[in-house]
Amino acid sequence: MWVGVLTVVYLLFQVTGLATSVHAILNTRTAQGAIAWVVSLNAMPLIAVPVYWVFGRSRFEGYVNALKDHDLLLAEKRQEAHDAFAPFVVEGPEHFPEYRAIRRLSLTPFLRGNQVELLVDGKRTYGSLEEGLRRAHSYILFQFYILRSDASGTRFMDLLAQRAGEGVEVYVLYDEIGSHDLSANWLQRYRDAGVRVIPFGTTRGSGNRFQVNFRNHRKIVVVDGRESWIGGLNIGDEYLGADSRLTPWRDTHLHLEGPAALAAQSIFWSDWYWADGTLLRNLVWRPQPAAQAAGTGQDVLVLGSGPADDLETASLFFTTVINAARRRIWIATPYFVPDEATQVSLSLALLRGVEVRIITPRLNDNWFVRHAANVYLSQFHRLGAHIHFYEEGFMHQKVVLVDDNLSLVGTVNFDNRSFRLNFEVTAAVADRQFAQEVERMLSADLSRSTELERFDLRQAPFLERLKARGSVLLAPVL
Repeated sequence: MWVGVLTVVYLLFQVTGLATSVHAILNTRTAQGAIAWVVSLNAMPLIAVPVYWVFGRSRFEGYVNALKDHDLLLAEKRQEAHDAFAPFVVEGPEHFPEYRAIRRLSLTPFLRGNQVELLVDGKRTYGSLEEGLRRAHSYILFQFYILRSDASGTRFMDLLAQRAGEGVEVYVLYDEIGSHDLSANWLQRYRDAGVRVIPFGTTRGSGNRFQVNFRNHRKIVVVDGRESWIGGLNIGDEYLGADSRLTPWRDTHLHLEGPAALAAQSIFWSDWYWADGTLLRNLVWRPQPAAQAAGTGQDVLVLGSGPADDLETASLFFTTVINAARRRIWIATPYFVPDEATQVSLSLALLRGVEVRIITPRLNDNWFVRHAANVYLSQFHRLGAHIHFYEEGFMHQKVVLVDDNLSLVGTVNFDNRSFRLNFEVTAAVADRQFAQEVERMLSADLSRSTELERFDLRQAPFLERLKARGSVLLAPVL
């Protein structure tokens, strides 16, 4: 009897594997990926079928279509916003001929009239955030991948509850996977205080029901449509150095005031609609230049990217930026497992004589990423890249410096997850003075790092090579 039942179950999986193969052929982004899934789904359906439906897809379904029902309602407002932005639009930042491609990738262009502040590490970032939340008059948009219910999380949520009690509208969005340990009682406490707090909902929609692979990795705070915060820090005690294993925690955030804050606001606005099904109608959409912006201020582009995009926005963006480099590319990232397009761009940059420096932590919170990174670090070291292991704790910042005038600060890691599976946000600042600040910051990080004189994985012990090559097999989901 059991033999018959097991046979029927296996045949069902075999048929499901065949049907799922069709889905993989139609939806997998690369031919290599499609072939790998088709072979796996038919050769070992008992394992591959559930794995595919949980981890196998790179397209987040329903997000883009969610707002289409409101197109007519929003058309007038959209046109008003477009007209209001016109005086701030930068037609082409200096020394950036590839801007045309970036402009087509991004929903918003570079905007002038901004004032940008570099925030180094948790204490300064949290202090700036608190000051900004206290300045709010009308509303606060508060979004993080990780929101802890520890002292730091409670500190911010208590402040948000206080502001809500003072008549400020407060909207909090968190990723339910990154913030999986939040208790219902803790959340309800703030809802009762007037804070609208909800999860993003990565498993909403019939096509996403079984997915745990998609994450909303964004960190966005907007106050009154005038100022915004974007960067690598989440809300939790570990970002202030409370994690005994990863202390001290090294991270970078950015505070911007001016028209670009509305670009960050539009990303939150879309995420909120997906999560809650309601439109935030009380937001300010008329851009105002920063009060302290000298001259035309700083040119800033805020780019949202994610698995709901028609194109692989993050991968194309970073590839374009790397191709634009003429003198140097400095990359600070905790997770360096680049996709094929980024590998090609960095290789070409090295071949044309661009100085490439990659700063990544020696201590890492992900064993597989740490070993997989060695494959790529070795590859680029052989081509002439400077590889630096950050030694003082865990470095979590996501910062790129290109030549002398372009800086990127955001949430995107150099890995497939950030490029294709996560919802991310990046602030690009085209400003020479700000680039000098970023250079000084990264130079300080380099002084706390060890540059590798020789790094060739081919000469490493067998076990190290095995761990690195084995980990690379998981690169699509790392």
